[in-house]
Order: sequence, then structure tokens, then C-alpha cells
Amino acid sequence: MVATHYRVIYGDTDQMGVVYYGNYLRYFEAGRNEYLRAKGARYRDVERELRIRLPVVEATVRYRHPARYDDLLRIETEITEVRNASLRFAYRIVREEGEKLLAEGETVHACVDLEGRPVKLPERLVELLGP
Repeated sequence: MVATHYRVIYGDTDQMGVVYYGNYLRYFEAGRNEYLRAKGARYRDVERELRIRLPVVEATVRYRHPARYDDLLRIETEITEVRNASLRFAYRIVREEGEKLLAEGETVHACVDLEGRPVKLPERLVELLGP
């Protein structure tokens, strides 16, 4: 598990001062990017060097409690499944103050070549992402 910290900015919130629901997917993306970075693989380098893309093909979010402006969030990210041509990431978003679980979810990513055709995950990437 890799933890990423993020402080909610005003632009993330709606009129009620609550984080807009779609922004949780952005937080997941931030966690995913930092997960890869912690494993020694930056997203743009993976795309360029391995000549693949990892588009989101499925996303779920379960909202437990609202995040609000200026909350410090901890985005916990891990890979829960590696298949032949896909990956599954799991996320938990926790408000640091009080350790309150705010949201949790998953994204599934297909591995595709530069033309968008499904391909096997490169062995090098699987090794980098290992346990």
C-alpha cells in the first residue's frame, strides 16, 4: 500500500463546501500515479518506454462521509489483481484528522498498445509492480 497526501482546495468543492463527487476519481488518479512512482515507474515513462496505455475500463466509488475544503486526505492505493491484460487498483480515502474513512473504490485498467488494441501486460511492468 502506498499513501498519498492531498489537501482539499476550494475549487474541489461544491456550493455546500463538500468535495464534488467526481473529484474522488481524480484523487484515485493521484494515488495511482504516486503508487507507480513509489514502485519506480512513472506513468509517462511506462507509456513511452513500454509503448502501452492503461485506460480505466471500470471505476467504482463508495462514498462514506463527505470531504470538505481544507481537509487533509490520505489516499491509500494498492494493486489487488494483476491479470494477463489488466490491473485492478483499490483505494481508500481517509481524513487525516480523526482517521475517518471518507470513500473507497476500485479502478480496472486494460493494457492496450498505442493503437488501442488489448495486449499482455509487459513482464517488466509486472515485475516493477510486484508485491
